Amino acid sequence: MKDVKAKKHLGQHFLTDELIAKKIADGLTNYKTNVLEIGPGMGVLTKYLIEQEDIKFKVVELDKESVVYLEEHYPVLKGSIISGDFLKMDLKEITTEDISIIGNFPYNISSQIFFKVLDYKDQIQEVVGMLQKEVAERLAAPPGSKTYGILSVFLQAYYDVEYLFTVSEHVFNPPPKVKSGVIRVVRNKTQKLDCNEKLFFRVVKTGFNQRRKTLSNSLKSIQFDREKIPEMEVFKKRPEQLGVQDFVELTNFIEANLQQ
Repeated sequence: MKDVKAKKHLGQHFLTDELIAKKIADGLTNYKTNVLEIGPGMGVLTKYLIEQEDIKFKVVELDKESVVYLEEHYPVLKGSIISGDFLKMDLKEITTEDISIIGNFPYNISSQIFFKVLDYKDQIQEVVGMLQKEVAERLAAPPGSKTYGILSVFLQAYYDVEYLFTVSEHVFNPPPKVKSGVIRVVRNKTQKLDCNEKLFFRVVKTGFNQRRKTLSNSLKSIQFDREKIPEMEVFKKRPEQLGVQDFVELTNFIEANLQQ
């Protein structure tokens, strides 16, 4: 069978550099969980993952042409190819055990993939993914950075995020118009934030929706007693200046002063 044709609507850019493929595969530290590869395409990462001893491995592929290609070229995957959309899947139906995720993620859904990771944070222990460099840098950005944002805070609340390396646009077919970045995301020890998590997510989103304003102004849509605001330094800051713990403390203050 001929190579799979990259489909623009699926955001496919097939990695052609074997050294980089192996480097990405080697970035995964936890092979003792169930490993799930998202969007294997023609198996450039797959070939290195199936070499791992005793690996419990499945792939998720939306492109039916890629599914046929994988079945023909990697017979060892028989019964381990899940044909469908990762974003629509209930991972508990794949396995109730811990999962590690790896993949060259389509640029157009990479942020959505990490929001789904957060939905399954009690199950997903590690993620190694290649995505658009700008997005990869944003997820790993520390507080104070211009690229630090909503997903940075959410992800860093439950995971340690590390930017591993940059990948040139010239090692793909077809080449994308931007560089790529590879990150590793490892579950930290936080089982639950020390605050109302639903309110925490609302505070973070509301704050960053007007990121150029101070929190005193950007949080006006949340109805709470604002009498103590003038004496609290945190409200003079912009959202990108706050770390996860700062947002936890801010959430607790707001909850204690919510107006009924």
